[in-house]
Amino acid sequence: MNAPAATLAGTIPGEHIRIAVNASTEPFWTAAKERRLVAPQCGDCGTFRLPPTPFCPNCQSKAVNWIELSGAATVYSFAVVHGFPGLPDLTLVPAVLDLPDAPGARLVSNVVDVAPEEVKIGTRLHVDFTPITDGWLLPIFRVASAEQARSE
Repeated sequence: MNAPAATLAGTIPGEHIRIAVNASTEPFWTAAKERRLVAPQCGDCGTFRLPPTPFCPNCQSKAVNWIELSGAATVYSFAVVHGFPGLPDLTLVPAVLDLPDAPGARLVSNVVDVAPEEVKIGTRLHVDFTPITDGWLLPIFRVASAEQARSE
């Protein structure tokens, strides 16, 4: 008898995900729609911040520069969720991610296409994008290939 296939982590189906866009977050979502990962950096003190906010939490400046990132990330913290309302077979690995190109900024996203037991603090990841409602793309993360990990 064959062993059951390992359950891989996924994400909530895109038709169930809606985002709110405002002046502070629109550059992030517009870049994601172009399959680019960006982070806001204070135009005065250089502090990165995610989620995007109208002003810098460090110096309160409203000056902001949107910096394109490489897409590299490292797992800072994570959970494994078995089942979701209406989707009992879905396994999620939501994670807090460090972004090496944006020191101090952390992004919450999903790690996908990996057996949950393989995700560890420090796992190197790389961004990908998945369609969601209203034509937007959601940043998700996959375990970095050996080549991606070497180039980071």
